[in-house]
Amino acid sequence: MPSFRVTVAIGALRPGVRPDAVLPAAADAAADLTVVEASSVDVVRREARLTVRYTADTVDEAIAVAEHTVERVGSLAQTGAWAVTERVGGRWFRRA
Repeated sequence: MPSFRVTVAIGALRPGVRPDAVLPAAADAAADLTVVEASSVDVVRREARLTVRYTADTVDEAIAVAEHTVERVGSLAQTGAWAVTERVGGRWFRRA
């Protein structure tokens, strides 16, 4: 089954949200719809970025999982740009 990942830029947290709650909520949101393979938070160019890696049968399904995940994260924190990439061989290709 193809492997995808959604990467979301994260800004300020909503009032009352703990920083350590955002990544598990994102992974749980993706897990509502598919199998989650991994999740992480990184800082790139002084910007927090959350990544959730998961499986999906098609690009359309992968985008639906990403949208659901971004929506959940948006309820906890400000979100910026997000992208969906698919692993093909040893490389990641942008799909949305």
